[in-house]
Amino acid sequence: MEKLEKQFKDKIIKDVQSALKKKNIFEVPYIEKIIVSTGTGDFKEDKKVIEKIAKEIEKITGQKAKVNLSQKAVSAFKLRIGQPVGLTTTLRGERMYDFLNRFINVALPRVRDFRGLKASSFDGQGNYSIGLKDYSIFPEIKYEDITVNFGLEVSIKTSARNKEDARILFEKLGFPFEKGDK
Repeated sequence: MEKLEKQFKDKIIKDVQSALKKKNIFEVPYIEKIIVSTGTGDFKEDKKVIEKIAKEIEKITGQKAKVNLSQKAVSAFKLRIGQPVGLTTTLRGERMYDFLNRFINVALPRVRDFRGLKASSFDGQGNYSIGLKDYSIFPEIKYEDITVNFGLEVSIKTSARNKEDARILFEKLGFPFEKGDK
């Protein structure tokens, strides 16, 4: 199978350019980075569980996750300064395209009752966010090894100036949007 990055540079960028009627190839939007993150929630005091979640994210993304620590103490949430509140990984370059390829072609089709992605998840600047309730849809995760279940947030930052241009970019990349969802 041909790498998504090579496909993008050879074919997809030209398709997006003609669809958007851009004269210069440098005007064509592209994906800048993908941020994969999760919150620690009730596990903020259990270091072993946080390490397990970090290893699972590392398996999925191919890159070590950064532990985000709380900056403020919030007594309502029993949160102290310096406790882990989440894990984040920022993907760029080849790893980003590899993750995106696995996400579109392998992980999303494994979601139960998947009907397509919602176009309403675009923000005004052409970025897209997807929330996943279960991380076990990724092929790197063995179902029998799961001890803690957590969700993921996948945020895709593009160079597009609006959501219409970004939608065309994502459609050409192969994102499965809901039918009739504009």
